[in-house]
Amino acid sequence: MASASAGWRGVPMRRRAGWSRLLAGAVCLTALLAGAGSAQAGNQKEEAIADAMRLALSNAIADARPPKPKFGDINERIRYLYWLGEMSERLKKKLPDPQVRIEFLETAWYEARRAGLDPALVLGLIQVESAFRKYALSSVSAHGYMQVMPFWTRVVGDSDSKKLFNMQANLRYGCAILRMYVDMEGGNLYLALGRYNGSRGRPEYPNAVLAAWKRWEFKT
Repeated sequence: MASASAGWRGVPMRRRAGWSRLLAGAVCLTALLAGAGSAQAGNQKEEAIADAMRLALSNAIADARPPKPKFGDINERIRYLYWLGEMSERLKKKLPDPQVRIEFLETAWYEARRAGLDPALVLGLIQVESAFRKYALSSVSAHGYMQVMPFWTRVVGDSDSKKLFNMQANLRYGCAILRMYVDMEGGNLYLALGRYNGSRGRPEYPNAVLAAWKRWEFKT
């Protein structure tokens, strides 16, 4: 399995030093977003994308393999199991059903790693976007955990937007779209997050996600 930092074109997965001064305020913002009654939607904009990128995104979405990770050695598997246990404890209040919680974490880890993203980043984004609510629906019709806009199912899927309330489909779309935006922005995560939220160039959303990312980091 590729490492979580694969494909980031030399950009470190640690938050940029210049953002650290904004994190204190972003923590407060994140708490407000996570506790809000309505989803803080990523109003992703339908925009022209290159045919090659569209095809790659379509292929990623169409890959129906179940989220079952494979490990190169026993140590990697043990670390994953420790991660799963610790994240399950952290997420218990948001997802009280243990089976739902484990299935969600397994899928989030798999889809994040599959897209070359840090699972902690994906969990932070979900915290900000939907507060871990599967059926979250925003005022602009963004769906599910990662608040995916329905037009994506037409652009790269089968036009069935109801699938965005399916856990694996939603996480797969969300991770694939964020990966595409990272590539479009040449590895600039700040701009990629802004594009995901439809607020490219503004600091509020990227800083909120980065603050939430810190909460979900796993250190052995």
